[in-house]
Amino acid sequence: MASSTAPGEDDGMDAFIEQFKEQKYKGGFNQDNWEEEFDKIPIFMKKAPEELDPLEHPELACIQTILYDEDQSPEELAKTYKNEGNDYFKEKNYKKAVISYTEGLKRKCSDSELNVVLHTNRAAAQFYLGNNRSALNDVIAARKLKPNHLKAIIRGVLCYIELKSYSKAIAWCDEGLQVEPKEKQLIELRAKADKQKRIEERNLRKAKLTEKKERVQAEALLRTIKERKIKLFQPPELSSQNSDDDDGGDKGDDRVLRALFDGINSENGVVVHLDENGNLIWPVLFLYPEYEEMDFISAFHEDTRFIDHLSVMFAENLPHWDTEKKYESNNLELYFEDEQREDLFHVDPVCTLRQVLGHARYVVKAGNPRIIVLARGSSFSRDFLSGKKLQAN
Repeated sequence: MASSTAPGEDDGMDAFIEQFKEQKYKGGFNQDNWEEEFDKIPIFMKKAPEELDPLEHPELACIQTILYDEDQSPEELAKTYKNEGNDYFKEKNYKKAVISYTEGLKRKCSDSELNVVLHTNRAAAQFYLGNNRSALNDVIAARKLKPNHLKAIIRGVLCYIELKSYSKAIAWCDEGLQVEPKEKQLIELRAKADKQKRIEERNLRKAKLTEKKERVQAEALLRTIKERKIKLFQPPELSSQNSDDDDGGDKGDDRVLRALFDGINSENGVVVHLDENGNLIWPVLFLYPEYEEMDFISAFHEDTRFIDHLSVMFAENLPHWDTEKKYESNNLELYFEDEQREDLFHVDPVCTLRQVLGHARYVVKAGNPRIIVLARGSSFSRDFLSGKKLQAN
C-alpha cells in the first residue's frame, strides 16, 4: 500500500531552509542604500538610463519591447511616444523629447488631435533648444491640422519674436485673439512684438539717414580729392576695371575712387575727411627709417606746412630714440617715395601737404600720406640715399 506524505516533506526544501536559520541575510536594503537600490527597479526609476544596454538592464529592455510592440496600433504607439516625450520634457532633456515626439509622428496615426499635440510639443522642445526655425515649422504643421490651436499660435508667436519677424508675430497674435480675445499671454506678446517692431523701424530709419549722410560726405570727399588731382593707390583688379570700363572717362574714375574709399580705413583707424570749409584733413605718417620709428599726425590740414609740425615736434624735447640729438627741426630732410619705380623725391619743409599730394608722382596708400624724415648729413642718411634714385621735385 503506497504511503502518502505531505507536499514538501521529502523534497529536501525543509533541510535547505534550515541551513540558513543561523545565517544573517546580507543583501537587504538599509537606510544608506535603499534609494539607490530602488532606483534600479524599473517601476521606481526616477530617470531612465542614457544608454539602454539589454545585458545590464534586461528588465528595462523587456518593458521597452512591451511598450513599443509593433503589433500595437499606430495610435497606441504614437501616444506612448508622446508620453515618453513629455517625461523627457519634464526632465528638461529636450533633445530626447524631440526624438520621442518625432518617433510618434513617424507612426502616421489617423488621430489628427494627437498629431497636433506631437507637433506642438516638439515645437516647444525645439524652442528650448534654440532651434527656432524647426520649432516654427512644427507649429505651422500643427495649425494646418488645427488652425485655431491656441498653444500652437502662442509658440509660433514666440518663434517669430526670436527670429525678429515682428509683423508676422503681430499677425499671429491677432489670429489668436480672434479665438480667445482675453488670452493674457497673447496680449502681452502682441505688445512686445509691436514695441520691438517700432524700435526696429526707428533704427532702420536712423540707419538710412546715416547712410545717406555718409554717402553725401563720401561723394563730396571723392569730388574734392579728384579736384586736387590726388592719386590713390589702386589694387591691380581696380586698375584693370578702370582701364576696361566701357563707360570710360569720369564715370569709370568715379567708380574706382568710390570702391577705394568705400569704408576706407587708415592703418591707425583715422580717415581723411573734409572740415567745415571744405578742406581736406589727412592722417599723416612721418617715418624715421634710421631708428624704425614713426610719428602719427591724426589731423594734418592740407594747407599746413611740414615745418609747422616739425618745429613743434622737434623743438625742445627731442624724441627718446634720438640718442645723438641730431633730429632738430632745422636739421631735417624730407622725402617721399614712388615705391613702384623706387624713386625718391625731396620735399621742401616749407611746402604744404596739398602741394606734395598734388605731385604727379605721389600716390596715397592705405589712406595715409607718408613722409620719410632723415637727419641731414648723417652717415645713415648718406647710406640710405645712396641706394635710391633721387628725382628732381
